[in-house]
Amino acid sequence: MTDYSETLRRHRRLAILRHLAACAEYTSNASILADVLRGVGVTSTRSQVVTELTWLAEQGFVHNDDRGDFVITMATDRGVEIAAGQATHPEIQRPRPRRNGA
Repeated sequence: MTDYSETLRRHRRLAILRHLAACAEYTSNASILADVLRGVGVTSTRSQVVTELTWLAEQGFVHNDDRGDFVITMATDRGVEIAAGQATHPEIQRPRPRRNGA
């Protein structure tokens, strides 16, 4: 895999966790996540999102509920910690510090 592809994957994983951390009940679905990722400049297919959700679940950062036509995902406490930069994982981009109110 190229350096660019790997960097994009790490950013995609962080963006997913950050979105989930900001959602009510830390829950979203794969289709919405694909739109959110596009909005933050990490354009991703639904298949790529589902692949990352599977990987994140294997690592214990999310729980997935595959309902056939759509996948609902919920961040775990550990996933929220990664999103906030309180914990790290070598295969997920570390978030940059945010200014107060930003």
